[in-house]
Amino acid sequence: MTIIRDCLDALLHPSARYDALMRARHRAFMGPRLLGSLVALAAFPVYLAIRGAPTALEVAAFAWLVVPILLSYFLSRTGRYEGAHVLSSIALAGLVMMIAIPTGGIESFAAVWLIVIPLEAALSASRRVVGFASMLAVSCVLALIAMGSFDVLPPLDVGAATHGIFMASGIASATLYAAAVAFGSEALARTGASLLNVEEDRYRLLARNMCDVISRHGRNGAVQFISPAAEALLGAPASELQDHGLFDRVHVADRPAYLTALAAAALGSDAQSVEFRLRRDVARGPRREARHPADFIWVEMRCQPLVSAAGSAEPEVVAVMRDITDRKHQEHALDLARTAAENADAAKTRFLATVSHELRTPLNAIIGFSEMIVQEDALAIDAARRKEYAQLINDSGQHLLSVVNSILDMSKMESGNFEISPEPFAPREMLLNSSNLLALKARDSGIELVTRVPEDLPQITGDPRAFRQIVLNLVSNAIKFTERGGRVTVSARIEGSRMMLSVMDNGVGIAQEDLKRIGDPFFQAGQTYQRRHEGTGLGLSIVKSLVALHRGEIDLRSKVGEGTTVTVMLPLTFVSEAEPSSDNVATLTLAPRSGKQDQAYRVKKSA
Repeated sequence: MTIIRDCLDALLHPSARYDALMRARHRAFMGPRLLGSLVALAAFPVYLAIRGAPTALEVAAFAWLVVPILLSYFLSRTGRYEGAHVLSSIALAGLVMMIAIPTGGIESFAAVWLIVIPLEAALSASRRVVGFASMLAVSCVLALIAMGSFDVLPPLDVGAATHGIFMASGIASATLYAAAVAFGSEALARTGASLLNVEEDRYRLLARNMCDVISRHGRNGAVQFISPAAEALLGAPASELQDHGLFDRVHVADRPAYLTALAAAALGSDAQSVEFRLRRDVARGPRREARHPADFIWVEMRCQPLVSAAGSAEPEVVAVMRDITDRKHQEHALDLARTAAENADAAKTRFLATVSHELRTPLNAIIGFSEMIVQEDALAIDAARRKEYAQLINDSGQHLLSVVNSILDMSKMESGNFEISPEPFAPREMLLNSSNLLALKARDSGIELVTRVPEDLPQITGDPRAFRQIVLNLVSNAIKFTERGGRVTVSARIEGSRMMLSVMDNGVGIAQEDLKRIGDPFFQAGQTYQRRHEGTGLGLSIVKSLVALHRGEIDLRSKVGEGTTVTVMLPLTFVSEAEPSSDNVATLTLAPRSGKQDQAYRVKKSA
């Protein structure tokens, strides 16, 4: 059988060699015909030895048995399976008619073979071929009946016993051939089912083991099938995702894009691609690790119309979904890095613009007044004027030193090298002392400076130098940005385990678009070339960093034309962390305004 199978495979047309079912059908067509024809031709000499000289009909019948060999050759060369079955039906009908006409017409033993013609055509699995074979068989029956009715058939000169034997042999041979056709049909059906099972197992294995999720949708997005990979992706069984279960997991903001892509693909458009968020079920427990806030992951879905469903009443869509959460995180990280780089570039520009202004002005004063002192003889400068110039040079140098110290302090804080030396100290005395230091500046600017500090304000643990710097920077900024006749109020109180330090003014205020960036190094509200006040833009940045180093918080509220309120919340006891944070810059957070003020100590300095 293996040798026969190999010989038949060698005769197959190339179009049938790579399709297992078509290969089996071609073998089933050629095998019996080649074998039957060869057996009949081999039996012809034996028949001659027994029968003697054959009649013309017998010679024609045996010669007709060469036709199946020709049909096999036709199929082997052209690969036209249905055409070969049509020709086979014609050949069989011709053989039956050639034998039935001289042997009794419709009463001939060969007439029963007309039933075999449509049965044999059923092996083609084509309705057109079966219909043609049935019409051909019916036509042959009608032709034999018509010939018998019009006495066209030649007379039959055999006895009743001989006629009965021929009829029995015709029926038996037709029955055997029909049984062989039935077995062949069953073998082809079994082969098709086996191949279908193998194909289904292959696709099932692929669907179960691939990471991407394959789904089949109706036009309205309802899921008709989804691969088992969805359970690993979403943490839910595939049965829960059927119908609208998958749609219910789509993020509300992404549902329009999800449905639009499915509808566009269902209308026969090109392949659609959409990215959206899906809710993912995760195990609840101490080791729960959420991959995304609210347990949502990003997926990319590519969908296209389902070809096999093109003729159905409702168009269908096949989609492939892939987890792209990691890619989205990388894109977000790139955006953050790009923003940080842009901010760094802008900070560099602000630094050059601000520092060049702050350094150039006092340097010009130092150079100018020192040149005048050098030329005191030519300019006839007296001692009083020389002393005044020396004082101006000293003031300019002190300003330069303060600018450089601010830049150095800021760089230390950003690099994490600024050390806090905590110790107990009295904040009330330090607040009053700092206010007294700035009282002269407030008086010269025509601003009322008010300090309200409870007498029973307790000691706190922290760095007194940093606390003084915080107070001086906040009060100095408030005085700087308050118009003449304005008021600056400094207050302190205790709320729970924290001390609340507030500096409030009724100055120019800060625009809403600048409020988010206040505290960035070298940033000043308004454009640099429109500045009306001196400064490097590091005052509030240093305050934020010092507050963060004390594990405190800062709240800033402002409105243009009404003033600004800065509230610093410091813990009463400084606690250092085992692993200090690498980010020493605090973030501005909103905090509720305090309620009723405590009994205050009022120090009033007015012009």
